[in-house]
Amino acid sequence: MSALVIIAAITLFALYLGVRARRGHDMSLEQWTVGGRSFGTAFVFLLMAGEIYTTFTFLGGSGFAYGKGAPVYYILAYGTLAYILSYWMLPPIWRYAKNHRLVSQPHFFARKYDSPALGTLVALVGVAALIPYLVLQLKGLGIIVATASYGAISSTAAIWIGAAVVTAYVIVSGVRGSAWNSVVKDMLILAIVLFLGIYLPLHYYGGFGAMFHAIDAARPGFLTFPAKGSSVTWFQSTVLLTALGFFMWPHTFGSIYTAKDERIFRRNAMVLPLYQLILLFVFFVGFAATLKVPGLKGGDIDLSLFRLSLQTFDPWFVGVIGGAGILTALVPGSMILTSASTLLANDVYRGMVNRNASDATVTKLARFLVPVVALVAVGFTLHGGETIVALLLMGYSFVTQLFPAVICSLLRRNRATKYGAFCGILAGVAVVALTTTLHLSVAQLMPFLPDALKDVNIGFLALAVNIIVFAAVSAATQPRSVEPTHAPVH
Repeated sequence: MSALVIIAAITLFALYLGVRARRGHDMSLEQWTVGGRSFGTAFVFLLMAGEIYTTFTFLGGSGFAYGKGAPVYYILAYGTLAYILSYWMLPPIWRYAKNHRLVSQPHFFARKYDSPALGTLVALVGVAALIPYLVLQLKGLGIIVATASYGAISSTAAIWIGAAVVTAYVIVSGVRGSAWNSVVKDMLILAIVLFLGIYLPLHYYGGFGAMFHAIDAARPGFLTFPAKGSSVTWFQSTVLLTALGFFMWPHTFGSIYTAKDERIFRRNAMVLPLYQLILLFVFFVGFAATLKVPGLKGGDIDLSLFRLSLQTFDPWFVGVIGGAGILTALVPGSMILTSASTLLANDVYRGMVNRNASDATVTKLARFLVPVVALVAVGFTLHGGETIVALLLMGYSFVTQLFPAVICSLLRRNRATKYGAFCGILAGVAVVALTTTLHLSVAQLMPFLPDALKDVNIGFLALAVNIIVFAAVSAATQPRSVEPTHAPVH
């Protein structure tokens, strides 16, 4: 009962904070979607760090360590690589967005390539990627509440309650609600993750070295990369693919716009890789559980953190862990809901249906679409069987298809055309959809490849097709005569 009371209290506090965040602000489209571009270093840091500490990290990270062993370290590596890229990539994106008063990711593509059709395509790709990401958060929320409440609240009921809470404060406060809740979430999750990652190995094994020795003795080879499947090749290709896609998520791309100046990104790029190291403690929990709660298979590996906590701690502390876990679902979930409804209202409706729609109309429609998107996600959550990591990797394969067009748009002389960008993204997304639906791997499609290349992440095949089509169509659709931009110097 004590666990349930604490979980309920933290959920209600999140709702209160999210609703209160709008106080003193007129919720125009710019305020609702990008916080009036007024966020300082701390808020931008937390909105971007929200990408690290989601239910994926809390449950998927520990579950992946429990089920797969060494390959889990890809989660540690890809964010670090993405933050290094952000040092150079984000400031020019922010400057362009500020100068053109952009409020969404497709807005950026439509303006850069002078193509509303490209903006609409990017919006549809974004929504297609965000739905599985939102499903991932709700799925994690259901697992957390059902387990931490000792079954008092079913997973289905928890998913409905969580979706209702996040829908309520997103409609009222937009991205400001996400920002305020991210402060509480990160403070709580940091404390919990550090404590669990240190205490559990010490309590059960006497130390980290002893824990890894025990695992290696009981399961030889578990702590090294397998020769096939999640091999070193898989690790390298997955790290690179997910690093390129990291800032291509519509809600993460949108969080770039919230900053009040570009220096914030350079400061964050220096600190965020260190912040990633906290993930090690999540992995330690999963490793500690491998011998203490054996036998979890399939999607149940995501339960490892809570199964070990249930047999270790008093109910009130399990409630605190559960409350922290709920916030890891609500904060990213609210950012995803804000982004998905903005994409549909601003970039699909205004881009395709009514180009003259006012900001007030778009804001109203975006708020109306929040519960619609939430209901769709709840439907998929209750009828899907993918593990948390599988869901996230599918979404990443979608959004990474946007990377080549973004990078080309930042070049001083962009030789890419709107037709090339459109066809490249469309080809890449089609390959992702086909390979995901048919559960194909590189080894199945190209059995003639050497073994070292058969484990390359299938998303790379889609990215390669994208780049080839992008380059070929851009070359074929170059303007016939390009006027010189500067007078010749004599």
